[in-house]
This record gives sequence, structure tokens and C-alpha cells, in this order.
Amino acid sequence: MHSKSTIHIEPTKNDGDLMQALAIQEVVFIEEQGMSMALEGEVLEREAFHVLAYQQGHAVGTGRLLILEKPPSGEEGRWGQLGRMAVLRSSRGVGIGKALLEVLSEEAKQLGLDGLSLHAQVSTQSFYEKEGFVVSSGVFHEAGMPHVEMRRVF
Repeated sequence: MHSKSTIHIEPTKNDGDLMQALAIQEVVFIEEQGMSMALEGEVLEREAFHVLAYQQGHAVGTGRLLILEKPPSGEEGRWGQLGRMAVLRSSRGVGIGKALLEVLSEEAKQLGLDGLSLHAQVSTQSFYEKEGFVVSSGVFHEAGMPHVEMRRVF
């Protein structure tokens, strides 16, 4: 559990928590950004490690960690992929994204992973760079928006 003033991060514990995470993703990615986001499917969502960020008792952010079957091209060892990082607009700018990233990274380290990769929207690239991620691809389009692959080795 991670606390930062009134922010606290917890793993999802049940289907209700997972539904809250998916609802936050829908608000941020589909309603706010207009992304054509196809959900990978329930099985993949259930296999992932999801976290919810709570601010004053309300779920306001989420992110997930998937363990990759093979490392990204050019890397070795066991890797994870972060995804679906989303914070509701009304709760941005107070460190929730950073707190989510810290908890997910800590989980990856506890699982013995050697690094993390993610697909960052170009508009969020600098946020991830501040957290030690390095761009590892050119710009590509995913869900109708420009992204770059980023990686961080532990």
C-alpha cells in the first residue's frame, strides 16, 4: 500500500475493483481522449496485476502489469509490460500517476522481473522519462493515437 497525503494505491481484490479500473480507463481513454480502444479481453485482464488509486476514498486512477512471455527485442531476462495507466482529469497533477508507477514497479521487482516496457502516448513521454524510462522505438499509432515504446531496466 502506498500513501501520499490522501492518495493510496491498492491491488484490485475482486471483480468489483476490476470493474472500477475498467470504468476509469473508459472515461480517460474513450470518453476524454476519443480513443478507439479495443479491450484485450477478460482473460487477459484477469491475468494482469491491476492497481487502483484512491483519493479521499474514491477510485481515481489505475494501471496494470502483465508478465511478458518473452523479453522485448534486444533484451534478455524476464520482463513485464505496464499498461492502461489512467488518472481521472479532476485528480491529475498531485502525484497519482507517479504513485501508480512506483507500486507497479515495486511489484515487478518483487516478481523478479528484469525490466518493464510500455507503450506511452507521445503526450505522456516526458512523464515516463522522468521516471527512468527510455524511448526504444519510433512513433507508431495505437488505438488511433501516436505512441512510443519505452523501457526501463532494473
